[in-house]
Amino acid sequence: MKPFNVYPINPINIVKANGSTVWDAEGNAYLDLYGGHAVISIGHTHPHYVQRITEQLNRIGFYSNSVEIPIQRELARLLGEVSGKVDYDLFLCNSGAEANENALKLASFYNKRKKVIAFSKAFHGRTSLAVAATDNPSIVAPVNETDNVLFLPFNDEEALKAAFESYGNEISSVIIESIQGVGGIREASVSFLQMIRSLCNEYNAVFIADEVQCGYGRTGLFYAQDYSGVDADIYTMAKGMGNGFPIGAISISPKFEAIYGSLGTTFGGNHMACAAALAVLEVIQQEKLMENAAQVGQYLIDELKQIEEIIEVRGRGLMIGIELPESLAHVKKDLLLKNRIFTGEAKPFVIRLLPALNITKEHADQFLVALKKQISAVTVA
Repeated sequence: MKPFNVYPINPINIVKANGSTVWDAEGNAYLDLYGGHAVISIGHTHPHYVQRITEQLNRIGFYSNSVEIPIQRELARLLGEVSGKVDYDLFLCNSGAEANENALKLASFYNKRKKVIAFSKAFHGRTSLAVAATDNPSIVAPVNETDNVLFLPFNDEEALKAAFESYGNEISSVIIESIQGVGGIREASVSFLQMIRSLCNEYNAVFIADEVQCGYGRTGLFYAQDYSGVDADIYTMAKGMGNGFPIGAISISPKFEAIYGSLGTTFGGNHMACAAALAVLEVIQQEKLMENAAQVGQYLIDELKQIEEIIEVRGRGLMIGIELPESLAHVKKDLLLKNRIFTGEAKPFVIRLLPALNITKEHADQFLVALKKQISAVTVA
């Protein structure tokens, strides 16, 4: 047996990691500015994180949700405090796709409706309804196809208004990444998010903020959507929540009633996952990582905007998209192979930066020097 070959893989074997540095099997050090798709939020092998998980494993690693698990209540309390949503409830699961799946399901239970509004270039996951609400037909299997999802242009207020006028009493929920990740680090306007809130109020639809990639302090706010000044009904989260340990969750406003059996999971909220998530929140608080994300992120954005060959710089905090011309399409690969810097991408020519929230200005400068060098190598030639 061998692994099912569905991932394009860089020929690099990472065997050790600390902070924002990872090492391959030959001992070469790399600067990690991608964090495995925005997963590494407090740096690799943070000592407090390692201690929390080790201590928990030495007590108990797992039991099901059929018994009291006090660490879940501890996590819910701290997450409410750090996020500012103290009156919301928490349902724990295992991934971002599962979080979005449960959010869409809970919305449908709430108003007994089927239609979902999603947006162009959206990515919400690979499970059945989450992938149906993802704007990428190549990953939607025939069994996932449904007429219940209506895709609208991102940031198009007139299209949104028209959709509610046409289908208002059929719309169960609106799901949106306030800053699209896979879609190229594209930000929803404040007025667009406020319109979603207003229309959902008017038609008793549910506003779901997909914070799986853009949330958890990455933009300098706990939930990226908070820049709009309005609250969503459900916030979904995963990636940075466990710093590499699989965990996801939905934060649920008081308007929803919990009913036994309506949602469920075997592994969600297990002792180990909760210990990992608590460690992340404790480090975010103690080390003021949201403030650092805002400051270092703004420094990077300001410096990147000075590079004339870049078409556009988008994003907030440490969620940054660098759109390049086609002539510089290979720069991302060169940064990895020549400068040993991991970054991400969004098609066709966008470099995505999603580093740990505790990267330093020195890390930022290391990247900026390398990027300018790779750009110059092309433009001079």
